Amino acid sequence: MLVGPIFFRELAVTPRRRSFFLGRLLYPLTLFFFMYTAWLLVAGTGSQAIRNVGDMSQFGIVLLNLLAPIQLALLSFMAAIQATSAIAVEKDRNTLLLLLLTRLNNSELVLGRLFGSLLPSLVNLALAVPIFMAVILFGGTSPAQVFWIFVVTVAGVVLAGSWGAFVGFWREKSFQALAMALMGIVTWVALWEFLAGAGWSVAGVPAQTIGVWFSPLRAVAAASDAMVGRTYVQTMLPFCAVTGFLIVALNGAAIWRVRHWNSGRELRPTAGADSGVTIWGAEHDLGLESESEADQADGAADGADGAGDAGVTASPAGRVGGDRAAASVAGLPSRAVWNNPVLWREMRTWAYGRKILLIRVAYWSISLAVLLATLYLVSNKLALAADPASNIYLPTIMKLAMPFLFVSLMIVNSLGVTSITSERDAKSLDLLLVTDLTPREILFGKLLGVLFVTLDSIVFPLLFCGLMFAFGLLSGENLVFIVLGLSVLSVFAAMLGIHSGRSFPTSRPAILASLGTLFFLFLGTVTCMLLLVSFAGNVDSQLAAFLTFIVGGGIGLFWVLGAHTPSAALFTASILMPIGMFHAMTSLLLRQYMFVFLDVVVIFAFAVVAMVIPALNEFSYSTSSPRGFDDE
Repeated sequence: MLVGPIFFRELAVTPRRRSFFLGRLLYPLTLFFFMYTAWLLVAGTGSQAIRNVGDMSQFGIVLLNLLAPIQLALLSFMAAIQATSAIAVEKDRNTLLLLLLTRLNNSELVLGRLFGSLLPSLVNLALAVPIFMAVILFGGTSPAQVFWIFVVTVAGVVLAGSWGAFVGFWREKSFQALAMALMGIVTWVALWEFLAGAGWSVAGVPAQTIGVWFSPLRAVAAASDAMVGRTYVQTMLPFCAVTGFLIVALNGAAIWRVRHWNSGRELRPTAGADSGVTIWGAEHDLGLESESEADQADGAADGADGAGDAGVTASPAGRVGGDRAAASVAGLPSRAVWNNPVLWREMRTWAYGRKILLIRVAYWSISLAVLLATLYLVSNKLALAADPASNIYLPTIMKLAMPFLFVSLMIVNSLGVTSITSERDAKSLDLLLVTDLTPREILFGKLLGVLFVTLDSIVFPLLFCGLMFAFGLLSGENLVFIVLGLSVLSVFAAMLGIHSGRSFPTSRPAILASLGTLFFLFLGTVTCMLLLVSFAGNVDSQLAAFLTFIVGGGIGLFWVLGAHTPSAALFTASILMPIGMFHAMTSLLLRQYMFVFLDVVVIFAFAVVAMVIPALNEFSYSTSSPRGFDDE
């Protein structure tokens, strides 16, 4: 069969998980409360009251234009992360190699895992159909718009999942796969937004039209247009053709190369029983700089097994004596480990694989592209220009800055969570916890190590802000606010990943909770800003309308931050973050930037302290791996 037993296993097991039922309940409720909040903003203020049928129709049009891209962004992100994490966890547990040894063919393995990971997103998409059909009752919209919105969303979700599965099978480390998946999606969307904003044309075809063909975000905006019933041949059908080609190409490449990518060659052979080199090889144990040096050390260690008269034996009590002996035989210098060996491993060894350099090169390429795009926009005086097709003023430079800042924070967060989950899946976290290391050494070793490895993802956004200041797009005061705020957010992203990794007993929920929390904070902020701009009538009356989002967001944050390690500080941080973000958004619209800075720095710094304090006092790392329907 095409999809095979992996898909049917997921089809039978997924509905039995509590998280699946929780998602089916929360997603349609979120859409309903979003619609309810928008209605309160319109009908509950005197300046924007519904007076006639025309006002009602206008409300339906704006509501559909807001719901469609939010749903696409949410489900596409979750599909990509679920597909990538599902395969990455299989690799970390070394179970993917077992699947490759079975009678499963390549298509059953790739497509089965892909469609199995897409089940929650597609089910949520089906549950959203009644909500979107209810929008038609307000007037101003048609069933054709809803139909094409869902066609585009399904195509975008499958494309995002296919990209996530492709990267998951391609890269051998969890962090590498997650970072590549995130950078690929954000870069693809930002590329077409920039080209459309630049106003170019190819063979007489405007860039806006080409953007609809290639970008799901622009395609869903075109599907929300009232004229889609007449223009679908020029817009929707080309998008479906391009997306279908990309889906087939990604999955075809994964099916073709899956066994080559996952042949197990990265697993180095185990040395002799008395060798001083562990199963990870001399390169890992000695911190050697090149694979040739590691091969020399391995060969020397193997030779030491039969050369007992040489007086070189491995220390049975631990690795250190054997490592130094192997290095001595090979004629290679050994390096002294720092007082904090966790931090030493993070900073002085290839703890996340040598091919992390590929992630850095990809990120540097994105940064260079953002730099060149900024120079182009500034030189052509397009940096502050807005899209004429949008009713909301959003400068073109912000369409570059927001995805760039978002993907930078997500990279920091993904390394934070995988630094713990990879240790657990490799069964090395249990060994780490029984050593004489203190909780302080483990926590700060991981935290500082994550910030060091992702230093470019922290520094480059700050340099981008400095570039905007040099071009006169930012004032000196706002530059200081943004630099300090981004620094605090970077530490928060790293600590959130470590906290999620140490709180959840299994890897997939930890990864989804960590990345999902950061994504929801970003998407929730953007969504609320769109609501405030689209339906704003009286700022003083908006708190009641957003009360449901504030309460719901606080409950969701506490489930991630404090469900497994509850504390009063985490509960307070979970409540303060939604309230603080709402106050920051209203202050931003009122151009009170000092309050925005204080809200972000104080609240997120408090959240970091609330996550750090419990970890300093006890070894509260979840190391159990219960096997059941709720383990993933």
